[in-house]
Amino acid sequence: MSSTFEKLSSNKVKLSFNVEPEKFEEGLKRAYRKMVSRINIPGFRKGKAPMKVIEAHYGEGVFYEDALDEIFPEIYQEAVKEHNLDVVDRPEQLDVQQIGRGKELQFTLEVFVRPDVTLGAYKNLGIVKTVDEVTDDDVMAEIERARDRASRWIEITDRPARLDDQVNINYAGFVGEEQFEGGTADNHELVLGSGSFIPGFEDQLVGAEVGADVDVNVTFPEDYHAEELKGKAAVFHVHVNGIREKEMPALDEDFVKEVSESADTVDEYKAEIRERLEKQADERAENAFESEVMEKVCENAQVDIPNAMIEDQIDAMVRDMEMRMSYQGMKLDDFLKYTGQTREQMRGMYKAQAEERVKGQLVIDAVRKAENIEADEAEIDEELSRYAEQNKKTLEEFKEMLSDADKDYFKELASLQKTVKFLKDNAA
Repeated sequence: MSSTFEKLSSNKVKLSFNVEPEKFEEGLKRAYRKMVSRINIPGFRKGKAPMKVIEAHYGEGVFYEDALDEIFPEIYQEAVKEHNLDVVDRPEQLDVQQIGRGKELQFTLEVFVRPDVTLGAYKNLGIVKTVDEVTDDDVMAEIERARDRASRWIEITDRPARLDDQVNINYAGFVGEEQFEGGTADNHELVLGSGSFIPGFEDQLVGAEVGADVDVNVTFPEDYHAEELKGKAAVFHVHVNGIREKEMPALDEDFVKEVSESADTVDEYKAEIRERLEKQADERAENAFESEVMEKVCENAQVDIPNAMIEDQIDAMVRDMEMRMSYQGMKLDDFLKYTGQTREQMRGMYKAQAEERVKGQLVIDAVRKAENIEADEAEIDEELSRYAEQNKKTLEEFKEMLSDADKDYFKELASLQKTVKFLKDNAA
């Protein structure tokens, strides 16, 4: 068997095959053995008719298509390997020029391959990493959030309700004289000023005392979720069962020792908070920097992505979503039913993101090849160490678990990570 290939575009090739008669004859015999049990020929028991008799009865070409199917996978894979093609879809446009007993089988086909990438500028892009400064106000705001998490509610009986108090109320809502569905509750706890209720509701409870009955007059927003209440004026008859105010812990050494594993003083705690916020700011900046660099490098590159690669990426994204939902005890089909979507609609929503991901992968790989970037053993071990830690294994234990294919995968992954670092290091 011999084959040649012709590049039709940046992402498609045409393969031409010339298959020796003996190989096609082998396919004919295999096709006959598979089909004979289903063929009835007068004068022969079912499944016992000789091959030549069947051909004489149905025509010489009765087994041709099946014979080609029999030998096709082997000769196709041989051609793909010979020409080092990275195919990304099933073959199409199969055109037979010559077929028959004792003849050389000749046919062509077209197939999409991993596309060529035309790189634009990928260095000296004028992009720099910018890290937001962590201020004293940022530190104190984080500490106040920690104090708030450690706070407790204290019952109040000697004053009226104020903003930020938590009130326990019974209420019943009416539009005109009619009480509406969903507008009634007992012992509901509401923080005044939280914006949890309809605009104006919470403000009218400020100043109310325990045991008070208050009529709260409101107008439902025009975009309210209940169609029958949109824009309607309503009154809520509210009874105040109780009032509580938030008691925040003092910012002292006792509080510090309660919320921190390493700090003993307030100053040490502030330094700990600042270090954590600076680390978070640096991580945000690094992620934003990497995203901006990759976006620009991809924007400058040209690549014609076969649809099959995009569909494969969408498949991976859907599988990832299904897996994450399964961890939460939910099925994707139930989620789609709840949200009123079809799988096709969901896949359509993923398409732009999937195309962006595929392009990013292709561009990174093109830069890697252009710059001859390969990870060394230390860099591969660094990548492996992260996965070993996740699996609670030592590096050596994790390595022993890997197949040759796994090792190739991690080498590839480390090389791609090194390429992304190269792009960031040369982005200014």
